[in-house]
This record gives sequence, structure tokens and C-alpha cells, in this order.
Amino acid sequence: MENRRRRRVWLGVAGLLFLLAAVLMFTGQGDTLPEEAPKVEFPRRMRAPERERAERRKTWVMPTVADAGTAAAERPRPRDPLLAALSRGAGKTAVVIEANALRHSPIGELLLDCLMRDGGKELNEFRTKSGVDPLQDLDRLVITDEGLMLSGDFSKAKFQDLMGDAVSMDYGEGARVYEPGEMTVAGPDGGTVTRRRNAAVGVWNNQLLMLGRTPDGVKEAIDRVEGRGPDEPPLIPEGSTYGEMYGVLSVDHLARLLPPEQAEMAQRLREVAQNVELHVDASSDVALVAEVRGEDKAKVTDLGKSLGAALSLARMRAQAEGEKEMAQLLDFARVQPDGESFKLEMAVPLDAIKERLAFCKEERQAAEADASVR
Repeated sequence: MENRRRRRVWLGVAGLLFLLAAVLMFTGQGDTLPEEAPKVEFPRRMRAPERERAERRKTWVMPTVADAGTAAAERPRPRDPLLAALSRGAGKTAVVIEANALRHSPIGELLLDCLMRDGGKELNEFRTKSGVDPLQDLDRLVITDEGLMLSGDFSKAKFQDLMGDAVSMDYGEGARVYEPGEMTVAGPDGGTVTRRRNAAVGVWNNQLLMLGRTPDGVKEAIDRVEGRGPDEPPLIPEGSTYGEMYGVLSVDHLARLLPPEQAEMAQRLREVAQNVELHVDASSDVALVAEVRGEDKAKVTDLGKSLGAALSLARMRAQAEGEKEMAQLLDFARVQPDGESFKLEMAVPLDAIKERLAFCKEERQAAEADASVR
């Protein structure tokens, strides 16, 4: 029961962040959109505040060892430890959500209402038990192939309390790994079988929290931070850390997100594209830019044209069938070819999101009023 409650709290915190994706899929409640669609600023490049943010995060300098009989080794350049912890190589997925920036945006206030629809009961419970305040201590959240990573201030976290019977050990220069204990499950013959849980948690320098499927996966992430990983370029370069959400999606993951009726498009994506770079600006309206790259310029161009035609057809169908709301949203959708890549742009205006999430504020106020009466 206790573990279930902990998972619900974590899911609630994640819900604050991933509700953004639900809005992009046009779910929720609300009325029709305004008649005149406002102009939307799309995240196409790094801006001055984001450059300053990236520079502030370069806090980790790997220790160096000079060769015998030579001068001291050149001091490495400081790095962002979170980016250093990410996997290397092609075909990987890593999507960063700027939780702190999103929290202090207009949309963040709306999402906070949804998280606090119970009057903040579960969030306060989590703060007390974990020693972590997600609204203050959490900076970024990253979704990867191997699990989740979080950056922030975890100096007051009660990891051992949260992990229960986990076995912990020091690892590397400044990390600690927690491996959950054994669990008892029903066996095939009606008896019970004891198995060791594979999931693990790693904490590096009280700045990074890594939740992986296996202890080895967590240790590999720590190795990458501390310079023991493969000498390959980072999955997300510093110059691509702009927007409130950004990262790289593997083509296979993106193809699996498409509905069954788009199986042909999914197959073409797998055949043509190498990766998809994603940027979402949620500082006001929610604006998405997805850049699809591939080696064959002609095939990439053809795929972009097909996608653009599909969007135009969907817009006309929505207009013909009187789906004014969908038609207005599709007015923002467009494809821009650019040689070996093309960019897909989509947006949801802030006013539309306010209408969609108005019920969250109403339920939060009702819960708080009920709590004050008690």
C-alpha cells in the first residue's frame, strides 16, 4: 500500500509535466476557440536567456591525471552534468522537460491547478516523506530509453526511507546507487517465488537523480557523467537546449506513436528519417517544432511534401465537416522543407489551453474550500 501511494505521488508530479502533451492532443474540456487565431512564436533557435541558462549549468569539471614525467594535464572544459549523463549514439531517445521554467510560466500555473485538484494533499504528503519539494527543488526531468533522470537539489532527500529495503552503495566519485531488495510473487505451481527487483535509483552529487530499469543502466549513466563512458558527442548538444521541452526522438519511437491507420506513414518514417529533433516553447502559447532529418535528400523532401499534403487535407476536411475548433488549430500546422530535413510546426494558443484547463482551477478551489471548512 505504501509503495502504491508513493507511485501515485510520483505520477501526480509527472502529470504536471505531461499534461502538456495531453493538451497538444486536444483533450479536455472547454468551449470553441477564438474566431481570430493569434500569432505564435515558434522555437527555431537558441535565445539569449537560454544561452545564459546553458552557461550556468556547466558546473562539472572532470578530474584529470597527468602522465608521469609530463606537465599537468590540461584542465577540461566544464560541462552540464545532465547532458553528460545521457546515452550516446544514434537511434536513442532523450526528451528534456524544463520543469522549473514550465512551473513559472503562464501554462505552468494552469498545470499546477490540475496537480492541486485534491487541495495539495498528495503533494504535501510527498514533501514530508521524501524531503523533496518538486515545485522548488526540481529543475529538469528527462525521459530516456533507459528510464528517467531528474536534476535539481536533492540534498534533503530521504532516499533510504523512500526506497525501503533497498541496498545502497557508493559508486564512482560522488554517487550512490540504491538497488531494491527481493519480492515474492506467485509461482507457476501455485507456490511462491522470490525474485530480485531489477529497477534501481542512482544519486550523483545530490544534483542528479536517475531512475533506471537495471542497476547496470544507472551505473552506466554515472560513468558517462564522470568521464568513464564512450567518447562520442552528447545526444543533445548544448546548442539545442532551447524551449521548455526539447530533445531527440528515435524514429522507431515516433513511428509507434502514430495510429494504426497511419501504418504506411510510420513505415516511411522508419525508411527515410534518421532522427527527429524536438523543441516546444510553452512560455506563452504552446508551439512545437519537430525537425526530421535523413540521408537521402529526395526521400526526405518527398516525405515532407506527403506530410504537408496530409495536414492540408485534414484542415479542409475539418472545415467541410464544421469542426471549427480543429480547423483553427490546424491553421498553425505547416511543413517547411530544408534540403536533408524538414520542419513540422504546430501550435495551441494559450487562450485555448486556459479554456481546456478551467475545470482544474474550479476543482482546486472547491477542494481548498472544503478543507478550510473541516
